[in-house]
Amino acid sequence: MADNLPSDFDVIVIGTGLPESIIAAACSRSGQRVLHVDSRSYYGGNWASFSFSGLLSWLKEYQENSDVVTENSMWQEQILENEEAILLSSKDKTIQHVEVFCYASQDLHKDVEEAGALQKNPASVMSAQATEAAEAAEAAEAAEATEAAEAACLPTAEESLSTRSCELPAEQSQCTGPESSPQVNDAEVGEKETQSDAKSSTEQSSEILPKVQDNTETPKRNVITYSQIIKEGRRFNIDLVSKLLYSRGLLIDLLIKSNVSRYAEFKNITRILAFREGTVEQVPCSRADVFNSKQLTMVEKRMLMKFHTFCVEYEDHPDEYKAYEETTFSEYLKTQKLTPNLQYFVLHSIAMTSETTSSTVDGLKATKKFLQCLGRYGNTPFLFPLYGQGELPQCFCRMCAVFGGIYCLRHSVQCLVVDKESRKCKAIVDQFGQRIISKHFVIEDSYLSENTCSGVQYRQISRAVLITDGSVLKPDSDQQVSILTVPAEESGSFAVRVIELCSSTMTCMKGT
Repeated sequence: MADNLPSDFDVIVIGTGLPESIIAAACSRSGQRVLHVDSRSYYGGNWASFSFSGLLSWLKEYQENSDVVTENSMWQEQILENEEAILLSSKDKTIQHVEVFCYASQDLHKDVEEAGALQKNPASVMSAQATEAAEAAEAAEAAEATEAAEAACLPTAEESLSTRSCELPAEQSQCTGPESSPQVNDAEVGEKETQSDAKSSTEQSSEILPKVQDNTETPKRNVITYSQIIKEGRRFNIDLVSKLLYSRGLLIDLLIKSNVSRYAEFKNITRILAFREGTVEQVPCSRADVFNSKQLTMVEKRMLMKFHTFCVEYEDHPDEYKAYEETTFSEYLKTQKLTPNLQYFVLHSIAMTSETTSSTVDGLKATKKFLQCLGRYGNTPFLFPLYGQGELPQCFCRMCAVFGGIYCLRHSVQCLVVDKESRKCKAIVDQFGQRIISKHFVIEDSYLSENTCSGVQYRQISRAVLITDGSVLKPDSDQQVSILTVPAEESGSFAVRVIELCSSTMTCMKGT
């Protein structure tokens, strides 16, 4: 936080979401003096990406319905007679109905920490170590007092080892093969010491070894637990907004022309999946996918390639679709001699349009855009930032800072100062009571009150984030990145887009 900022700027931007960050970068590069503030402690606003622990903190923040606001009357001293103040909201009310469901084993322990997380405060660590040392001393004294009484009841080393191995679950004993082999060796040594016949000891050891080998030959699937998700929470990032970028889209062109792309890394979606009649199928996108597809017949492959060729140059043949401009794209596809299987793929997984509301022209435009983006960076037309969608706002903020923009996180704004006669915004008053003048203001809508936005029509969007321990469709390799499309008619009132990042241990799926 900064309690002494310059009092005059050309542009003040409140909120670090993607639109606000792009505007801030553009203004800063054009020579404007930019102040970019955000009351949150992270960049991106509602476009941010979090690790698992960060997501839990974000969920806790929005699940708490406490509207306690600390009264701060310093802003009133900065308002003149010919001015009035528009108070800004201290809580984001655009996100509602946040719920969490956990179907994994909730074996959460207090000492479970995220791998790679920052160390705690040294003072708290020292106090915790002192407490642990005191508890250990007390436990040692109690152990010495009862050592003589329990000495006769203690099992031997071999007995304690065998008992411990019997108490382990089958899954753990199979996964810890290197730990089980020393146990067998210890058992063999004990038998050789108690028996004089070396041949009999060899026979007994040979009877034990095959059992361990049988266990390792039948591995079982590891069950992902809640503690494991927390430990591996930095192995994946979760987006609040799951968006994909067309490889020839306007945003990609902006990233390249502005050199903002050098601040981030991108990855290509390797396959597109479709959910149809209770099963998940891979959608053939490129020419190679079409001809290598085993789920399409030779006739369907010719139909699909012919239709793709037409969609790329549909504007040059208006006579073939002009009579269907008033109908939906779904009805138009039925007239193109496409099988129901191809109609489903084109409508929901290639054009990704609605079956009831999208017109023929809209469907043809979407299909053409899909096909034009194929092959630029990979097998599918979609890209996404490697470390999450929240990288994009941070990249534009970095560019703004390079050209002189000033950034203040955890810095809230109390109100906007508006001139009564001209009804134009003149300044802001921050949490320290400082009045900052500017010519232009850009404000994220989550900072505005409901009364201020009463004339704006908002659309409700339902989003879900799913963390699974496996892929919805077995991938060819661990590096597959998939998008699963489900039509709105089958999923209820909203369409589902699932981005699946496949790995050997965990899968992160995001849907809107």
